[in-house]
Amino acid sequence: MGLFDFLKSKKNTAETAKNRLQIIIAQERSSRGAPDYLPLLRRELLEVIKKYVNVDVDAVKVDLIKDGEHDVLDISVALPEGPAN
Repeated sequence: MGLFDFLKSKKNTAETAKNRLQIIIAQERSSRGAPDYLPLLRRELLEVIKKYVNVDVDAVKVDLIKDGEHDVLDISVALPEGPAN
């Protein structure tokens, strides 16, 4: 029986590895589902905002959020407290 238990444990290990791989693939697919233009949009928004306000590179965040059947473009800009340029 010891040999069969050993083989059975390998099967459980293989099943665990398979499940983990499926999770990783699902995460990759969800991140790949984001539109390709978001990084470019973020960069261009940062350039425009910098014309008027001195902001940090990390101050502009652009995300695409699902809201039911609709996609919502969420743009967040952290403005400095001081006066503009």
